[in-house]
Amino acid sequence: MARFDLPMSMRGHPVRPPRSGMSRRRSLWERIHLDPWLLGLLLLLMLSGLVVLYSASGQSLDMVIAQGMRFGVALGGMAVIAQFSPATLYRWALPAYLVGVLMLVAVEIMGDMGMGAQRWLVIPGVIRFQPSEMMKLAMPLMVAAWLSRRPLPPGWRELAVCAVLIGVPVVLIARQPDLGTSLLVATAAIFVILLAGLSWRIILGLAVLVAAALPLLWINMHDYQRQRVLTFLSPESDPLGAGWNIIQSTTALGSGGLWGKGWLHGTQSQLEFLPERHTDFIVAVLGEEFGLVGMLAFLLLYLLIVCRGLWLAGTAQETFGRLLAGSIILTFFIYVFVNIGMVSGILPVVGVPLPLVSFGGTSSVTLLAGFGILMAIHSHRRLLSR
Repeated sequence: MARFDLPMSMRGHPVRPPRSGMSRRRSLWERIHLDPWLLGLLLLLMLSGLVVLYSASGQSLDMVIAQGMRFGVALGGMAVIAQFSPATLYRWALPAYLVGVLMLVAVEIMGDMGMGAQRWLVIPGVIRFQPSEMMKLAMPLMVAAWLSRRPLPPGWRELAVCAVLIGVPVVLIARQPDLGTSLLVATAAIFVILLAGLSWRIILGLAVLVAAALPLLWINMHDYQRQRVLTFLSPESDPLGAGWNIIQSTTALGSGGLWGKGWLHGTQSQLEFLPERHTDFIVAVLGEEFGLVGMLAFLLLYLLIVCRGLWLAGTAQETFGRLLAGSIILTFFIYVFVNIGMVSGILPVVGVPLPLVSFGGTSSVTLLAGFGILMAIHSHRRLLSR
């Protein structure tokens, strides 16, 4: 690969001095490089998520406190990452990608087993984490850095390099096996490519290649993964086995009605008919206890976060920032869509948590780190102006 220099738009051009009478003091939020509107929306989502988690966990205060502490650590990481300029993020792209791939190889060799999958690395007495979560950020970082140094829209040669960059970690993650995360990592990179601009001819060609590869994908899927697809098509064929999760989650959602049964009064969740109710299926608890009105309130909150994120991405002053920021916020939208889709039965179950609501530490840190990158790109935009 060629020397990884900064693109011309990021090589430290001096900031134009303000015109007479046009200078102003930077606000506190500008000095700490955080966006108050996005931060406020994220805090509201996390607080609401803790309320739902308390019910979904069987009123486990310990689980709520643990989640709150993870949110605190993730928010601190977000604030730190927001201080770095896009040029610094660009320089980190290649090292982050290489470290991520090496950790995925380490998982393949000596990863820790859990729930039938080998996905974790363990530092005894310190931390247990999933390197695949890191690739959700390292992947779009790397692809955005590569494409920002090339003429856009990308041609077949640039797309071939991107295919290699995407394929290596995606295959390693799929082998763990973790098909859901591998698809999300690939999606984050694909959004970067789409935002870089593609001709309809290339889009059509790629669509044909994907369609042709589907039979090969089906053959190489694990038995339980194929069963998930078949269960999605007909959950009633095995109501007490593979179809149990979908049947119980849709029952919980439907029984909530317009206003819900009330906080802590859900029957499917409180009587433990609903599986994984504090992680992947927590939205079913939300729908049962808060009804359609509660679901729409959460969807509105997610929509506001996505809209604010897209606006911040649109203010980026250079190609790398626009591609990366746009990919981060669109991938966040995909997390929400896939989780709610699989719980409501319109998508197969792939093990994707509801962002900043489901119980989990690594995913929260990754998501808020992504928002830190988004804020960094927005808050440093004036420093990249000529």
